[in-house]
Amino acid sequence: MSWLEALILGIVQGLTEFLPVSSSGHLEIGHALLGTSGEDNLSFAVLVHTATVLSTLVVLWREVAQLFVGTFTTPKWNQEKILVSMIPVFIVGIFFKDEVEALFGNGLLLVGICLLITAALLTLSEWLQKKRQSKGHEVGYKDAFIIGIAQACAVLPGLSRSGTTIATGLLCGVKKESVAQFSFLMVLIPILGEALLDGIKIIQGEVTSELDILPAVVGFVAAFVTGCLACRFMIEIVRRQRLVWFAIYCAIIGTTAILATVC
Repeated sequence: MSWLEALILGIVQGLTEFLPVSSSGHLEIGHALLGTSGEDNLSFAVLVHTATVLSTLVVLWREVAQLFVGTFTTPKWNQEKILVSMIPVFIVGIFFKDEVEALFGNGLLLVGICLLITAALLTLSEWLQKKRQSKGHEVGYKDAFIIGIAQACAVLPGLSRSGTTIATGLLCGVKKESVAQFSFLMVLIPILGEALLDGIKIIQGEVTSELDILPAVVGFVAAFVTGCLACRFMIEIVRRQRLVWFAIYCAIIGTTAILATVC
């Protein structure tokens, strides 16, 4: 992988991690277009995912600090409900990790189908949100668990994690002001945990990688910077209810990916 390819893929990861268009799906598309599929993919994915987690910590540092401080002082509802939301993805990660990893790198057909599902979820959630009379409620324990199930399903390449969790929260009637921040905060520990496990695999030699230092640094910086911008942008987008444009985009890209596979 060259530094230019790493730059492109890092920007793709940083932008799409928070935008409801699926970062994993776009990375799969990017690898297919650039011809970079290979053993470097896992180590590069670990690197750029870690970068986007750090960008979340930078943008939402006040919220993260409140959660951390509350762990040692007075328990807050956010901590407990974020932990509840992690249960489904923890189960999937422990018992079905190999099956999930086998889905990646199998072509663009699955990516295209999942992007169409993402488009449908975004459209439905925005339509129902506009139909409701009330502004919604704060995240409850039931909401947290249901959103957690959505996050666990979003391990599929092409099914946007942010899009799926935000849409699910809106479908549950959660306030649009709350659902975006909750969606971004709930993924911090799962992504860091996944990155740690994959990093251990690389260190132990279970997965080989020849990723050079320059592409690694360029990809990391690109993902971090664009991740910071996308995180701030996405929170504002959800407040203004403009998810339908991302639904249209996902539908176009998903359809294109399917046609490229079957034609």
